[in-house]
Amino acid sequence: MSTTSSDPLATLGTLPGVTDAVDSVRKAVDRVYGHRVMRRRGIEVTSEAALRGARGSAALSGADWNLEEVRRRTDFTGDSEARVVGAALRLTAEAGQLLSIWRQSPLRVLARLHLVAAGGAAPEDAVGRPRLAGEPVDEPLIEAPLPDADEVAGRLEGLSELILSGSGAPALVTAAVVHGELLALRPFGGYNGLVARTAERIVLIGSGLDPKSICPAEVGHAEQGRAAYVAAFEGYLSGTPEGMAAWIAHCGRAVELGVRESTAVCEALQRGAA
Repeated sequence: MSTTSSDPLATLGTLPGVTDAVDSVRKAVDRVYGHRVMRRRGIEVTSEAALRGARGSAALSGADWNLEEVRRRTDFTGDSEARVVGAALRLTAEAGQLLSIWRQSPLRVLARLHLVAAGGAAPEDAVGRPRLAGEPVDEPLIEAPLPDADEVAGRLEGLSELILSGSGAPALVTAAVVHGELLALRPFGGYNGLVARTAERIVLIGSGLDPKSICPAEVGHAEQGRAAYVAAFEGYLSGTPEGMAAWIAHCGRAVELGVRESTAVCEALQRGAA
């Protein structure tokens, strides 16, 4: 992402179609936060949203398990799919604990997220740090050209500075850019998609848009499908105003679908069925 504005994120917020996406997301989030169940059983909704978000993120990374299997399992040390689901669950649980650190050092948070995702399944000297020159990357969903290690380091610093400098941009815009940039860079040897979607979650929570973490965008990304996810991401990679707007709108739709999922949870709790 590049722009000459002193607040490039805010500039993205003015792109055609982005304002409508931001307004639509805000209205959807406000509706679910106003649900009567949230006043009495908000913690249960948050817990269920975390589980469903983890399932959705894992599905995009190739482990498309049904929700009840994710809920039932306690051992995620088996095959590669089990490790992906376990990583997604650990990341979702960790996200809310890192908000204060994110505001001070986004790069520390990203390192922590990779450490949590790897969970001992990667060589110790390769965990929690950006990849070095020549190190391979395992991210089968994203086939875009891989930036070299020097470019990764420079762009990560730029992303961190952008976050720390503050912006007048809507939370959706910032979250979409963080998500897209991490997918573009794939800074770690593995679990980059999971880390990128968790970072998006952290921005949405920390911005105040979704402070109770009940609007799992990961659910919406998975529901729109892997092909749509990759196509929208290609818009981000293009760097064009139209491409960036399409990616932001895609992320907005993901949040709205996450809202719909949590609204269904609220309705089920109200009926006493969950």
